[in-house]
Amino acid sequence: MKVVIVGPGAVGSLFAYFLSRAETDLWLLDREPARAGRLEHGGIEVEALDGHACRIKPRVSADPSEIGIADVVIICVKAGDTIHAARSIHPIVGDDTAVLTLQNGMGNVEKITAELTKGSVLGGTTAQGSTVLEPGRIRHAGVGETIIGEPGRPHGPRTDELVSLFQACGMDASATDDLEGLLWGKLVINVGINALTAITGLKNGELVERPGTQGILREAVAEALAVAVAKGITLPYDNAVDKVESVCRATAANISSMLQDMLRRRRTEIDAINDVIVSEGERLVVPTPVNRTLTGLVRTIEGSWNARVS
Repeated sequence: MKVVIVGPGAVGSLFAYFLSRAETDLWLLDREPARAGRLEHGGIEVEALDGHACRIKPRVSADPSEIGIADVVIICVKAGDTIHAARSIHPIVGDDTAVLTLQNGMGNVEKITAELTKGSVLGGTTAQGSTVLEPGRIRHAGVGETIIGEPGRPHGPRTDELVSLFQACGMDASATDDLEGLLWGKLVINVGINALTAITGLKNGELVERPGTQGILREAVAEALAVAVAKGITLPYDNAVDKVESVCRATAANISSMLQDMLRRRRTEIDAINDVIVSEGERLVVPTPVNRTLTGLVRTIEGSWNARVS
């Protein structure tokens, strides 16, 4: 089975680490030729949960035509790069290719589907935690379930095949028949964690250790839940606040993806996370003042990076 992971960031590199354990023809597709060359030569160092490090050496390329048609393509780029990634994979997507997005935020499945003329698009979430320590070096920062499904229909054989592949690599994986509910469930979790960590610089676990951030987390999640209820979404858990706080504790040492972006002065995924709650809240007449504030603060910080102090 030929598996191509698009985007050698935190999640993409971690999935390469897991999939290197299986009998796969494993590739990483990187949009930056120089980085692709370095990863092809030096591989990726992974610091495991127990502190021990290992190095994997998947094949890496910035040229999709070099790879050939894939059986599975896993998209792990930032939400703002979804359309570029979808357009870049045309040479590796055939009629029977499964294209799986494990990205944060909403709208990725729809954007990828709109760009492809072949293959089938699947969606999913992962609660595996990963932190980029430096280019080509990551830390596995937390264990969690990976769940995948198919848009607008019950899961089928391709989903089951991928679940079996992930399980064979030692991952906790399962399928869902309600992909929309799954994605909204992950969105609510990200709403509670990502922007707050990006603004404060705290790790996930610290959010629930401090009364100030814990209170804001609960308010942001309550707003997201109200929007989901107004949309008729059934979340994959009973208590949204308890779920988000349990994820914080399970990934206590993790540096969230949005905080990692902030530390590197890279564009965040705020538009695909908290701002989704704001825009949907406006459409459904559901107040979302906390998410509006968090969105505004993150955008202000992003906009200040190139500002000059006179």
